[in-house]
Amino acid sequence: MKIERYFILLILVIPVLILRDFTPNNELKYLSIVDEALRDGHFFTFYHQGELYADKPPLYFWLFMLSKWIWGEYNMFSLSLFSIIPALISIYIMNKWVEEDTTPSLRWSGSLMLFTSAFFIGSGLVLRMDMLMCMFILLALYTFYKRYSGKGRPRDRFLLPFYIFMAIFSKGPIGFIVPLITMFVFLLVKRDIRSLGRYFGWLEWGILLGCCAIWFLGIYLEGGATYLNNLLFHQTINRAVDSFDHKKAFWYYGVTFWYSVAPWSILYIATILIAIKKRVLTTDKEKLFLTAIVSTFVILSLFSGKLDIYMLPLFPFFTYLTILLLPKIKEKWVAFSVYIPVAVLTIAPIATFFIRDKFNVPDSPFIYVAIITLFIFSLTACYMLYRKRVFQAINCVALGILSTLFTGAFALPRINPYIGLTTMATEAHHICEEEHIDHYYYYKFRGGENMDVYLHEEAMKITSEDSLFNIYRKGNCMIFVKEKNVTRSPVLSNWIQQVHHEKVGNFYLIHPDDSLVPGSFGQVNISTVSN
Repeated sequence: MKIERYFILLILVIPVLILRDFTPNNELKYLSIVDEALRDGHFFTFYHQGELYADKPPLYFWLFMLSKWIWGEYNMFSLSLFSIIPALISIYIMNKWVEEDTTPSLRWSGSLMLFTSAFFIGSGLVLRMDMLMCMFILLALYTFYKRYSGKGRPRDRFLLPFYIFMAIFSKGPIGFIVPLITMFVFLLVKRDIRSLGRYFGWLEWGILLGCCAIWFLGIYLEGGATYLNNLLFHQTINRAVDSFDHKKAFWYYGVTFWYSVAPWSILYIATILIAIKKRVLTTDKEKLFLTAIVSTFVILSLFSGKLDIYMLPLFPFFTYLTILLLPKIKEKWVAFSVYIPVAVLTIAPIATFFIRDKFNVPDSPFIYVAIITLFIFSLTACYMLYRKRVFQAINCVALGILSTLFTGAFALPRINPYIGLTTMATEAHHICEEEHIDHYYYYKFRGGENMDVYLHEEAMKITSEDSLFNIYRKGNCMIFVKEKNVTRSPVLSNWIQQVHHEKVGNFYLIHPDDSLVPGSFGQVNISTVSN
């Protein structure tokens, strides 16, 4: 596929990467962790608000550190490149992998389908290490396949364990499990399990374990045995056997799959099942792709801890196995599986137009442009399906989704105060500097502790209304209260009207006004309000 088409995919999401705000619970948390590591001089061990944070390996945090060193601040666009570029490289790897078996137009359809799969594009647009891990897993399995098919090069012996280590170093044990299990099961299916040592023998194990040993030594020297034990056992074995977080039932991924790769999930399943039934799944490449899907799906389902995003490395195999199989299948069910998402996407803009007032965000003309854009592309796809031009319909739907993101992104500056904390925290910091307020507090909302990225000091959590009133009475404080907590409490709702505050997005910024004399609304009698 021509390089220009990868730039098209990038350009269509650039407005989102530039204009959106950091999410409070994950992205802002990562920034807070990196700030703490830079402040304390930690590079292998990480802490969040002083508490040990061994959930993630250091590679992604190192990239954040590098970005801040280059730019002097956390720049959304530059940080987003660590997700979107691995996404585009993953597409490139898969296109290269199937190049001998497909046409350029078919690979373009595959690129669009994968890029617009819900959780794939979502992972490419947010600041998470999952896409980085996905890229290294694909590189590892592609390297294995080249060696298996006799097209490998001498350096691939070194690259295979290196890619697996980098997948582990990006996210954790899934980076090891997916490629190793896939290789093992594939060779088992091929009745060639004895050759496993040829592809992952003593040299490969030595490189992998050597890299891990260097990493673990860095952890031990910097964080001691406690941190190393937490990383290797609490965050790995305990999550797999009896997870303390994200604990889900065995059948969890059987449910989440349908929306994780929407709008193409029905097409993927229909194509693969028909191909198995018709026995047209014949090449080693197709069998390896199916092995990656089935073996990893089963293994991840057996683990106690589950998240939708853990399935990300399988999405490229779903897409490109479908691309390989579609030319062999002429079943009507395949076309019908495209009709369903096209119909839904045609109806969705109409429904969104009528319920737009239900969303608690400011209105913007770009939202209407995005709605109209999606409707036009979806309607065009319906016409193409009517003319039996399935692949053109697929391309039209995918480009419609991307064009909708492109146009709708320009509404983000007005929406950001309602989905992020940057505007609110920046305004609060400005007020506190002018009024010489020294203490920050937040009342019952997730991610509030991560505002230290903007405030440059810790914000303390308030857990009860009585504590909130007492802290306000003492003065010298900035208190953040979310709007929904106010609307749910008549006492808070009454109190908020009698105290000095500003409203930014979904938040009230409450702080005593020194210009007000006792007895005015700035010195409200809390006991009266509470009664």
